[in-house]
Amino acid sequence: MSTTVRFTPLNPARWVIWSGFALVLIALPLAFHQGFALTLMCQIGTIMIFSLSFNMLLGQAGMLSFGHAVYSGLGAYIAVHVLNMIDKGTLMFPVTLLPLVGGLAGAFFGVLFGYVTTKKSGTPFAMITLGIGELVGAMALMFPDFFGGEGGVSTNRVAGKALLGLITYGPQIQVYYLVAAWLFICTAAMYAYTQTPLGRIANAVRDNPERAEFIGYETQRVRYLVLIISGFFAGVSGALGAINFEIVSSENVSAIRSGTVLLFTFIGGVGFFFGPMIGAVLFGLFIVVLATITKAWLLYLGLFFVLMVMYCPGGIAGLIMMQMPLLRARRFKEMLPSYALGVAAAAVLLLALSAAAEMLYYHALEASASGPTMVLFGMNVNVASFTPWLVLLAIAGAGFALLGLARRKVTECWNRVMGEIMAGGLQ
Repeated sequence: MSTTVRFTPLNPARWVIWSGFALVLIALPLAFHQGFALTLMCQIGTIMIFSLSFNMLLGQAGMLSFGHAVYSGLGAYIAVHVLNMIDKGTLMFPVTLLPLVGGLAGAFFGVLFGYVTTKKSGTPFAMITLGIGELVGAMALMFPDFFGGEGGVSTNRVAGKALLGLITYGPQIQVYYLVAAWLFICTAAMYAYTQTPLGRIANAVRDNPERAEFIGYETQRVRYLVLIISGFFAGVSGALGAINFEIVSSENVSAIRSGTVLLFTFIGGVGFFFGPMIGAVLFGLFIVVLATITKAWLLYLGLFFVLMVMYCPGGIAGLIMMQMPLLRARRFKEMLPSYALGVAAAAVLLLALSAAAEMLYYHALEASASGPTMVLFGMNVNVASFTPWLVLLAIAGAGFALLGLARRKVTECWNRVMGEIMAGGLQ
């Protein structure tokens, strides 16, 4: 009997990346220590887990779900009821492990609903998940004893015994480190899942389900298992959100929440593991920057999503990964002039589109009450006059022309540089 010993070399880059990720999570409160910043980072952390769990379905298994908020929302409801039981003293359970309760609840409902939804794939699967989501959303208002009606279910996160006699989760900084710890654990677990046989065969089911069936794998069972695991991590994110905000309402299971996670996961990049994490960060930036500056921030979000679908279907992560061959060959600087031209063209076009959006929003909703004159970029603009619209049309035309020129320059430079890199690699 012979024994084969295989030597697997260490991967220094992987250790550096994960160590850097942990250090960033630890150090962020040192730079952003205000209460609002901590609350926002907690929200971004929970959205990261939620988006990664959604990408287990869409990006890794090819399952487009319109009702993924069901698993995070129901996990949040179960967690908030358990937290209230802890607060009343009827249950002894550490708040630190409460996300595990939400995860198990999400997995349970994944078992329950997934048995029905995964009977079909593709568009029928998406439509069934939409129906399940609407069903649960309606139930949230029909059964107020469990869901709390329109007001939701509130709680107090300072419940039970303090961890180590010090950690009560009253201060926001303690909640942040709880979210950060669970974010690191869940991210590592979901990445490890991608390296497992189930994760690999989920990719095969996504790419070629007929061939996967031919070699002996039952695609429905694979989709079912993936949905259960995804529901677990979605439930973890829901429980963390319940701890952070101390309330769970029907919004947690709504179609709006399901659509939001789809939108930002796609913007971040469904084809890459870290893409949804980028999307979650952008979600936070949209809330902080745009929502505090303009009332029409949802319009910008929709426009940004449309442009990403049209011109960058690989998402932000796809753009980043496209630059890796240039960085490895140390040829990235040759692309900088054409990239700079593209950024300038985009800035001009964005200026015109954002000004038009603000003027349209003001004209439609506020002009009748406040008059036709508004303040735009520090200037008084009469939205009832043709002159500002003509100026914006001229700026937009210049932006489109400049963008077309930049696109040609980027394409020419890209083809030249990549051709030289490939030719050098073949020699």
